[in-house]
Amino acid sequence: MSQAVGGQFEAFGILSRQILLDHGLERSAYLVDVGCGAGRVAHVLEVERYLGTDIVPDLLAHARALCPNPNWRFELVDDITIPEQDSQADMVCFFSVVTVLLHKNSFRYLREAQRVLKPGGKIVVTFLEFAIPLHWGVFEGTVAARERGEDREHTQFVSRAAIAAWAHHCGLRIDAFYDGDRPYVKPPHPVTLDDGTIVTDMTTLGQSVCVLQK
Repeated sequence: MSQAVGGQFEAFGILSRQILLDHGLERSAYLVDVGCGAGRVAHVLEVERYLGTDIVPDLLAHARALCPNPNWRFELVDDITIPEQDSQADMVCFFSVVTVLLHKNSFRYLREAQRVLKPGGKIVVTFLEFAIPLHWGVFEGTVAARERGEDREHTQFVSRAAIAAWAHHCGLRIDAFYDGDRPYVKPPHPVTLDDGTIVTDMTTLGQSVCVLQK
């Protein structure tokens, strides 16, 4: 299950949590984790309330087993929706979610995030963009896979101009952008990658990050 979400389960879980903490996530907060998968972020979190959503039942079952907190929810969704009432959450995160969605559905999810956020709440989104050399290599890989007849996945790239437009039409303010190939998060302690590399200094998840505020 840890490999089903792309590997680096422990390391990227810790680094993703640190990004959220750096942008104001507190222990008393309510976090909505869209596309929570097998619990890569959830299993290292310490928050009072949590809602994780995903479209894959087996991944959600694994996440629930890792995080048996009675105040936390893991919900199966089959549409672009967040199963929560208006103005409830302190933060909503989308790690590696808009990278697999059509643009219209990414916009719909941002509208949903804006709806469930409290005033002043934040949204953290990771994304791929053509302007980043590292990401262009990802794109070339998808082209090569398609030419070999092996490409079965949809990988979506998003421009910052598109995110800015979506934010404007959702009533959101952009707080920050971080380049995917430049270090922007410092691990709270040494973390070990799947290949045994130990990371202690500023690093990156490999995707760019946008932080928005309601």
